[in-house]
Amino acid sequence: MTAAVPALMEDAVAPVLRAVALAVLDRPSAERLPSDPDVLVKEHTPMLLAALARFPALRSRAADHLAEAEAEVGDGARALAAVLLHPDDGIVRAGLAWVAPGPDRTAERAHRDAERAARKIDRLKARLRTAQGRLDYAQRDAQEASRLLAGTREALAEQEERADGLTRRLAIERRRWRDPRALAAALLGVLERAGAARGEHVTAAARAAGTSPDEVLTVLRAVVDPAPPPAAVTAEPGLRVVPLGGDDHIGGSCLLVEAGGTRVLVDAGLRPGDPAGPPRDIARALDGPLDAVIVTHAHNDHCGYIPALAAGRPGLRVLATPETTVLMPVMWADTAKVMAAKERGRARWGGTGGVLYGPRDVDAAARRCEELPFGAPRRIGALTVELFPAGHILGAAGVVVRAGDRRVAITGDISGFRQETVGGCAVPESARGADLLVMESTCCAEDHDARDLRVDGLVRAVAGICQGGGRVLIPAFALGRAQEIALILRRHLPEVPVRVDGMAADLAAVYESLDPGLRVFEGAAAVADRPAELDAFRTGVVISTSGMLTGGPAVEWARRILPEPGGAVFLSGYQDEESPGRALLDLAAKGGDFTFRDHDREVTVPVRARVDTVRLSAHADRRGLLGIADEVAAREIMLVHGTPGRQHTFAETLRVRGHRTAAAHPWNAGAPA
Repeated sequence: MTAAVPALMEDAVAPVLRAVALAVLDRPSAERLPSDPDVLVKEHTPMLLAALARFPALRSRAADHLAEAEAEVGDGARALAAVLLHPDDGIVRAGLAWVAPGPDRTAERAHRDAERAARKIDRLKARLRTAQGRLDYAQRDAQEASRLLAGTREALAEQEERADGLTRRLAIERRRWRDPRALAAALLGVLERAGAARGEHVTAAARAAGTSPDEVLTVLRAVVDPAPPPAAVTAEPGLRVVPLGGDDHIGGSCLLVEAGGTRVLVDAGLRPGDPAGPPRDIARALDGPLDAVIVTHAHNDHCGYIPALAAGRPGLRVLATPETTVLMPVMWADTAKVMAAKERGRARWGGTGGVLYGPRDVDAAARRCEELPFGAPRRIGALTVELFPAGHILGAAGVVVRAGDRRVAITGDISGFRQETVGGCAVPESARGADLLVMESTCCAEDHDARDLRVDGLVRAVAGICQGGGRVLIPAFALGRAQEIALILRRHLPEVPVRVDGMAADLAAVYESLDPGLRVFEGAAAVADRPAELDAFRTGVVISTSGMLTGGPAVEWARRILPEPGGAVFLSGYQDEESPGRALLDLAAKGGDFTFRDHDREVTVPVRARVDTVRLSAHADRRGLLGIADEVAAREIMLVHGTPGRQHTFAETLRVRGHRTAAAHPWNAGAPA
C-alpha cells in the first residue's frame, strides 16, 4: 500500500480499500485497470481514495462487497468503514483526512483525466460505429444506384435500338414501294383479297388507268410473274422434293422443290446452337440456280437463314403472306443483333465463330419480300404456288406447289384450333388428293387436353398467385406465344396488371398494326417500364423473352421473382435439354439455389417461388395431325419437323389408317415408294 495511508492504519483500511477496488472493477470503464483487486489497491490507492470521496454509489457498492466478506473483517475495519463508506460526503471527507491526510492531488487529477479520456474514447467508438453504419448504407445505396443506372442505360439502349429498327423498317418499306415488282405484288394481293368487292376494285383501278379490268390484272401479273425463259418451258416438268433440314429434327427447316428447271425453297430456317447454323444440307440448294424462297411463317427456325441466303443470290425472290413479310424483318434484325453480341463475347475470350449476316443483309432481304395472300396462285417459272391458312401464329401458311398435274402440299407448322391471335388451318381444294403431303410432326406422339381446359388452367394459376399479392413471370417466345398469353389474360383476367417486355413487346406492337382487332396493350396491359418496375411492379403478370431463360429481360425478372415465396415462374413453351429453363424445372422439384447467366456474369438466387409449366402448344397434336392427313388424303405422306422415334411410331399409325408414307429423302412424283 502506498504512503497515502499511514502504516498504523493499514490493517484497518486494507479491507475497506479492497471492497472499494471490487466496486471500481464492477464499472464498465474499469476494463483498462488491473483485474485483481489486491493489485489495484497496491498500485492505485490514491485513485481509490479519490473515488471514495466523490461517488456515493461507489461507497454503497463497496459496503455490499465488505458485507459479503464480514467474517474476514475485524472490528477496526468495520468501524472505519462506517465512516469511510457513509452516504454523507462531509463525513467521508473528514474520515479520509484522518486516515490519509494530504491526499495526492496529482494522482486524483490523473484519475479524473483517465476517466474523461475513457469516456471520450467510448464516445468516439460510438461515433465510429455510427459513421461505419452510414458508410455501409451509402455503399449499398451507391451499388443500387449503379445497378439502376446500368439498367436505365440498357433500357435507353433498347429504346434507341427500337427507334433504329423502326427507322430501318420505314426505309425498307419506302424502298420496297419503289420496286415495281413489290408494288405490283402488293396491289395484286389487295385485289385478290378483296373478295366480293374485287370486281368493283378492279373496275375502279381500270378506270383510273384508262384500260379494261382484265388488262389491269394481266399487267400486274406480268410484272409479278414474268414469263419463264424458253429453256424452262421445254424442260421436263417432273416434280421433285428434297428435304434439306428440319426433317428428323426441329430447327433449320428447309425443303427444296424443283421441276422444269425451276428450283424454289420452302423455308430456310436457322438451326439452334451457339453459334446458330444454316439448314443442314443447304449446300445442295446452292449447287445450282435458285428462283425463290416461299416462307411458311416468321419463326426463326423457318425463316432465320434467309438474309444470308439472299446476300449471295441477288435475284432471289422471297414470298410470304402480308403478315409474315412484316414480321420477318423484325425477327431478322433481332437475330443479327444477338449474333453480333455473341460474337463480341467470343472475341473477348479469343474465340471466333463469325456471324451469318448483319443489318445490311437484313435490309436487303426485307426489300426482296413479296406479299402473297392466301388462296392467290402465283407462278414462279415452271411452278405455281398457293398459300393457305395454317393456324399456328399470325400469318402462318401452308403451301401447295404445282408442276403440271403434279402437286405437293406442305403444312409448315400447323394447328387446327382457334387461338386468340389466329384461327385454325383451312385446307384448300388445291391440296386435296395431292401427290405428296409434307407434314410437320412436332407433337405427333401427344394427345393434348382441350384448349379451353389448358387456358382455364393458366387463368386459375395466375389468379391464385395475384390474389395472394404475388407476381408471376411467364418467359415466352417473342413471336406468337407472348401475344397469345397476353390476350388470354386480357380476356379472362382484365383486372390483373400485365406487363410485356423485351422483343415480345415490339412484336405485340407489330401485331396491333397488322390487325386492329388484336389490341394487346389495352386496359391493365402495358409495355414494361424497366428498370423502374423490376422492383416497383409488385402484383401482376410479366410476359418476357426469352422463353427458355437463355437471356433477355426474363432473366432480370427471374432474379427478383424466384426468391419470393408468394411469386411464380410459369414456363410456357418447349425447354431445350441444355437450357436454363429446363434446369430450373429440374431444380424446382428438389428446391435449392438456381444459377444462371445475367449478361456477362453468373447470378445465384434461392428458389422460393412456385415453378411450373403451362401447356399452350400452337402445334397440332396426334389427333389433329391425323385429321389433317385424312382431309388432304394425299397419295403419300412425308413427316418432317420432329424426332425419329416419334415419327416412326406415328408413321405406323398412319399406315394402319390406310395412308402411304414416304421416307424423308429425295422424292419424285410418280416414283415407286
